[in-house]
Amino acid sequence: MNASPISAPAEEATGLTAEEQYVWRSYMEAATLLEDRLDRWLQRDAGMPHVYYGLLVKLAESPRRRLRMTELARYTKITRSRLSRAVTRLEESGWVRREECPSDKRGQFAVLTDGGYAVLGQTALGHAAAVRQAVFDRLTPEQRESLGEIMRIVAEGLQPSEAGADLPWLR
Repeated sequence: MNASPISAPAEEATGLTAEEQYVWRSYMEAATLLEDRLDRWLQRDAGMPHVYYGLLVKLAESPRRRLRMTELARYTKITRSRLSRAVTRLEESGWVRREECPSDKRGQFAVLTDGGYAVLGQTALGHAAAVRQAVFDRLTPEQRESLGEIMRIVAEGLQPSEAGADLPWLR
């Protein structure tokens, strides 16, 4: 790997070695560009931002295509207020509906409608093709395997260890 041209004073200021800074900035640039590309594609072809697509996918994978709003926020790692706004927009499109929780008067479920399921089905192959073109087609099988292992290790290390952790999606 080529080290980036970061000088020693810059390394001291960031606290990262030149190699770490190169890897970090490469990751951040790639993640930002990938999210932007998928978001623009989904806006153009499906009329929804990428985060909404993720919500529909999570609901489709859930039993009876429904989740409590708090669980959906936790799974998708977005704040409850952002989730509420997103679900409102998805309701306006007819793709999701809310249902009251019979065991908790303050709780609600988000439910993927048949229309939302159909939109997801129409969009999924194109989304997969966009991801494949942007990521997987550029990597060797060994690189894909390494990327998966690396991301799993990073994700596992970032999982909250305390039930009372101050996480945005729990607020």
